[in-house]
Amino acid sequence: MSKVNRMKVGILSGGGDAPGINAVIRAAVRKGILHYKYEMIGIKDGWKGFLEGDFMPLTLTTTRGILHRGGSILGTSRTNPLRREDGLQKILENAKKSGIDAIIVIGGDDTQKVAQKLNEMGLPSVSVPKTIDNDLAYTDYTFGFNTAVAIATEALDRIHTTAEAHHRVMIVEVMGRYTGWIALEAGIAGGADAILIPEQPFDIDEVYKYIKQRQDRGRNFSIVVVAEGAKPKGGVEITYSDSVDEFGHARLGGVGYYLGREIEKRTGVETRVVTLGHLQRGGSPTAFDRILATRYGIAAIDLVNQGKFGRMVALKGNKIVSVSLKDVVGKRKTVDPKLYEMATVFFG
Repeated sequence: MSKVNRMKVGILSGGGDAPGINAVIRAAVRKGILHYKYEMIGIKDGWKGFLEGDFMPLTLTTTRGILHRGGSILGTSRTNPLRREDGLQKILENAKKSGIDAIIVIGGDDTQKVAQKLNEMGLPSVSVPKTIDNDLAYTDYTFGFNTAVAIATEALDRIHTTAEAHHRVMIVEVMGRYTGWIALEAGIAGGADAILIPEQPFDIDEVYKYIKQRQDRGRNFSIVVVAEGAKPKGGVEITYSDSVDEFGHARLGGVGYYLGREIEKRTGVETRVVTLGHLQRGGSPTAFDRILATRYGIAAIDLVNQGKFGRMVALKGNKIVSVSLKDVVGKRKTVDPKLYEMATVFFG
């Protein structure tokens, strides 16, 4: 698509919230209006808002003062248009009706999948990688991840003091459905005595061994960090309930309590469980995430201006690049085995 001065560009955020969404929106809107003279429009609550035609104007005024805010001024949802009858067609109709020429989509793999299909169907799309799990392929970092790690690390620092004072084993459950990036990096930074991740099914007896090693050295407390998607060898993920979202994802949660019961049985040591949950998503983004999200927002609107659609902005080293959405969708970036091997030096 060639440059068109009064192009109307829509922006939406889908899936779970992540600190930095508002920084992306602010950057894309500011450059879109001031540099390219575009009309910017917000699509409320992800794909749900697009299906329902629920839009809001994005101006320099409506995006003022949002850089430091978590969440999303547009709202978000896990609505899946692919599960709705004629869902994609309805989106295309609403885009045409409202005069939207192109969209910037902020989301993880599920959201990117829908963007890719819409791009193929004729709605020019650019995407921005968003997941606090940091598991999207072809980008070194997703915004929101650094904030989640910082929050989990601070929690571990606080838990250390109470664990030591009460001579307890403390289990800290963090987010990480398919990958253990948050657990690994927060565990390393927070001095965890064992880190359990989805990529490496755990043996409860091995976890007990680490704790016993510490006891034998006179260390009367231990801290174990576990990702919500971690599972015992030969077992399955532990879920909070049987319900699934519209993309088929179960609500994970409970592996920390499973571990706590098993460890207390084996050690006889009082064991407590802390589930950080949505605390990792909330609040202000770190400086790193504000800057990364800003760079992503600028890069996304630049791609729109260049007519380079069907692409996702990404971080490679310290450079912002773009990659084909076709290559990204359905791929997952798992924990680097060498980094995990390094972390095991500090287990026990």
